[in-house]
Amino acid sequence: MSPHAPAQTWIRRYQDRPDAAVRLVCFPHAGGSAGTYRPWAEAVDPSVEILAVQYPGRQDRYREPGIDNLNELADLVTPALRSAVTGGRYALFGHSLGAALAFEVARRLAGDDGPELLAVSGRRAPSQARREAYHRLDDAGLAAHLEDLSGTDRRLLTDPDALQLILPAVRSDLRAIETYRAAPGATVDVPVLALTGDHDPWTTLLEAAAWSAHTTAGFDLRVFPGEHFYLVEHRAEVLDLLARRLSPVSELL
Repeated sequence: MSPHAPAQTWIRRYQDRPDAAVRLVCFPHAGGSAGTYRPWAEAVDPSVEILAVQYPGRQDRYREPGIDNLNELADLVTPALRSAVTGGRYALFGHSLGAALAFEVARRLAGDDGPELLAVSGRRAPSQARREAYHRLDDAGLAAHLEDLSGTDRRLLTDPDALQLILPAVRSDLRAIETYRAAPGATVDVPVLALTGDHDPWTTLLEAAAWSAHTTAGFDLRVFPGEHFYLVEHRAEVLDLLARRLSPVSELL
């Protein structure tokens, strides 16, 4: 896959807002797609334009093989994202796998034209690695894991044809995040806002708070009621928080 693929290969814009003050680039969870953020584009404050990253192996890119190495994925996303946000203010938001990927992309975008905020959701800090190998499960086990996460429509999990389309991308994504290890002492010079559910079985509050060690700028932790996909139920509150943090007149952290 070319490292110089055009921005439209990787970036989706569901509601064009040329006069928006800031762009928020959103990174999906494992097995997720850019379409996850279509409702965000419609619901967010008009001052914010939502862009979403589309990974290979799903939706309009379903014929492409997935990328099972998170650093390789970051290397491919970065130039396309840089092209998409040239000349304006922007921030990054990622949930679960997307949080780790957004962190690595932010590291690659360091400098005067880097993001002004990194929001990481539902993911423990890079220094809080666990030994996990869900990507090695058979198809039935992987489908059961997706049901445990509660992030996939259960009707799809009982449809053999749908699973045949979904599981390869999920397995690739899980291998990418489960084998990912950040460079020792890796940080970004960007304020970090960590968001998590108070009953997320995959990220404890201490693991979310540990993101503070990965930024040389400000840090804040916000906890919402809920589990791993707390942001579905609390979308309005999350979007309001992000819009306020990105307001030109507010203090980011």
